[in-house]
Amino acid sequence: MADIADLTALIEPEVKALGFDLVRIKLFGSGDDHTLQIMAEDPKTKQLVIEDCAAISRRLSDVLDEADPIEEAYRLEVSSPGIDRPLTRLHDYREWAGHEAKIAATELVEGRKSFRGVLGGIEGEDILFTDAKAGDVRIPFALVHDAKLVLTDRLISATMPLSSDGADEFETEE
Repeated sequence: MADIADLTALIEPEVKALGFDLVRIKLFGSGDDHTLQIMAEDPKTKQLVIEDCAAISRRLSDVLDEADPIEEAYRLEVSSPGIDRPLTRLHDYREWAGHEAKIAATELVEGRKSFRGVLGGIEGEDILFTDAKAGDVRIPFALVHDAKLVLTDRLISATMPLSSDGADEFETEE
């Protein structure tokens, strides 16, 4: 499998050149079924529309074909991070302060590796977090293995779609 740091060095400048921020790169799969997942967002809206995904995909397809950094055959998937987005950059914890999240640490932090609660922002390289069971904790960003927002009504309200054009319309019987 290809090195994520090398892929990031290749992909991030291309995503930025189109005016977007790279959220995450993930390469997964086994056997003959591999996927290179690219999550990106418009820094102003924190979302992508389908045309944005297509533009990123076209640009990255050309770059990846030329550089050929992945030995195995793979499928390229470009998407928005979604509503219950992964938290991958330190500034994500500041931007989404006040929202519920789950954080898994690589090592024990105040006796625990798993946290669920409310983001309190950042201080230096630490994530300020109010865990439902442990109370206020400081989690060093370097120890975060995985983190994502939890789907709540507050999060839904904060991430209303840019447009509902093209969304399925449903009729209900009365």
